[in-house]
Amino acid sequence: METGTMISLAGYFIVMLGIGLYAFKKSTSDLSGYMLGGRNLHPAVVALSAGASDMSGWIMMGLPGAMFVSGFSSTWIAVGLVAGAWLNYFLVAPRLRVYTEKADDSITIPDYFANRFADNRNILRVISAVVIIIFFTIYTSSGVVAGGKLFESSFGLSYETGMYVTTGVVVLYTLFGGFLAVSLTDFVQGCIMFLALIVVPLVTYSLLDQPMPATLTEISPDMLSWLGAGSVLGIISALAWGLGYFGQPHIIVRFMSIRRVQDMPTARCIGMSWMIVAALGAVATGICGAAYAYEKGIAVEDPETIFLILSQVLFHPLVAGFLLAAILAAIMSTISSQLLVSSSSLTEDFYKTFVRREAGNKELVFVGRLSVIAVALCAIYLAYDRDSSILDLVSNAWAGFGAAFGPLIILSLYWKRMNLAGAIAGMVVGAATVLFWIYAPVTINGSSLSSIIYEIVPGFMMACVAIVVVSLITRHPDQEISDLYDEVEQSF
Repeated sequence: METGTMISLAGYFIVMLGIGLYAFKKSTSDLSGYMLGGRNLHPAVVALSAGASDMSGWIMMGLPGAMFVSGFSSTWIAVGLVAGAWLNYFLVAPRLRVYTEKADDSITIPDYFANRFADNRNILRVISAVVIIIFFTIYTSSGVVAGGKLFESSFGLSYETGMYVTTGVVVLYTLFGGFLAVSLTDFVQGCIMFLALIVVPLVTYSLLDQPMPATLTEISPDMLSWLGAGSVLGIISALAWGLGYFGQPHIIVRFMSIRRVQDMPTARCIGMSWMIVAALGAVATGICGAAYAYEKGIAVEDPETIFLILSQVLFHPLVAGFLLAAILAAIMSTISSQLLVSSSSLTEDFYKTFVRREAGNKELVFVGRLSVIAVALCAIYLAYDRDSSILDLVSNAWAGFGAAFGPLIILSLYWKRMNLAGAIAGMVVGAATVLFWIYAPVTINGSSLSSIIYEIVPGFMMACVAIVVVSLITRHPDQEISDLYDEVEQSF
């Protein structure tokens, strides 16, 4: 590896660990500070933290890889995500910030569900915590896979070494700095990603020998088609990625941490501007990379490494190090967020609820740190399958959360008649439908269900139906729950 690249990456790691140390000194004295930053984050930090934790390795590797292979037909994924993110900021963010504070200062999503529906037997809390831990372990493993591929492709290290280095640095600053460290590092990482996703496609495009459409047509006529070789159901599946936003705990928990709800429009403006540029940059990287690799005869064995290849081929080692740091930023920002949310569920929703109700803040923070390590080790174990596709792992977890939590979050914020039975039914049906769609040995004309239409579509629809039907055929919510809903409604 070039000395300049090493210097850039070493500087990046030092900055991340330094932020973790700063956050450790500032905000980890109690569980609320460790898990939610004391609900006092600046809107810019919230916006870029939400964006960076959302746009994981898939924005730098997964989406460019899909564009490299399929052309413009994969752009629908970006379109769906941008639309979903905007609706999430508009529909979910303000109400969730108010509701979680009024609902007994809920600091986790399962905590909010339990308080919102007076789940005294903790049924909903346990189910939602199990869903978070299962799907986040899968989701986190996608970041570990991306880290392994990055170090193997760029640094000449083994895939396994890459996994441990990536996860090790993330665990260190998450372990000690908690939510504040995760949010501040996400802010810095979001800035790095933003610059990288502008620079790489612009430079690549400027170095093409002939107009890009002509080159793409030579690769395949489908590269320029918005439909590609797929179908209308394929476009619906791509757009449906946007539905997942409403149920992603590592994203919506950012909304709970903003210092006041009046700051939400500022956060939305910053966050959506960042996301639109990042999504366009990822799309352009894949398309321009396909044209450049074809023209120059560059063999690309793994399409998901096209950003890595362009960084190394086109730029000075110092700049290449910065660009590789951008990929690490994308990977690490999401891993840290997922580790923290999983840790918070294990601590708040299992340990405190069932093991030691009287546990003090120091004990809970300690358990939270142990949970970070445990989830990280499970993710590393799953990531040993080096053939795993980053985008496939992300899509499965994204659909699971989107279907299990999305309808539940939206209806809990806007429908007063929704009750505990409906919430449980919706979560179970949504998660079960997604798992069935992915793993059931059922085919249609030789094609698996998930290859026909993205599993989040049937999962989201079935969850909505289950919530509405079960809520209507069971008893009304208690008066206390209705009064809480009315109190939140009066805030808007």
